[in-house]
Amino acid sequence: MKVGILTISDKGAKGEREDKSGLAIQEQIKTIGGELVKYQIVPDEPEIIKKTLMEWSSENLDLILTTGGTGFSPRDNTPEATQAVIERPTPGINEAIRLFGLKKTPKAMLSRGVSGIRGKTLIINLPGSEKGVRESLEAILPVLSHAIEILSEKAGECGS
Repeated sequence: MKVGILTISDKGAKGEREDKSGLAIQEQIKTIGGELVKYQIVPDEPEIIKKTLMEWSSENLDLILTTGGTGFSPRDNTPEATQAVIERPTPGINEAIRLFGLKKTPKAMLSRGVSGIRGKTLIINLPGSEKGVRESLEAILPVLSHAIEILSEKAGECGS
């Protein structure tokens, strides 16, 4: 599974903040056989986010995980940028992430993260905090490999 991690953070892009959430994603994807192929930190600029997601998905990545920019701040643009580039939404993934998070904190309902498919690439928005990333991945890691197998036409239906 070829994976890209896109951290969206104004401070991170300026080198003013360590990317702990991106590092947490790197650790977790290894547990399911993910290979980090792309990694970048960009500012909360919709056009930069969209351009990067489109470029990476055209480079045959199986999975792009974003971290950051999913909250209520006026600078949180990740969901809108993601929605602009995906071709098919995958709402069950976001529902699972928020439901799992709500068991730990009511603040999980404030995440506006989305996910979807562009070509044969699955794109998933994760929160910007290390804790939020770890909890979100805990919710979805058990099905990610299967999702990628189906998307890449290496597996059959879910019910078999």
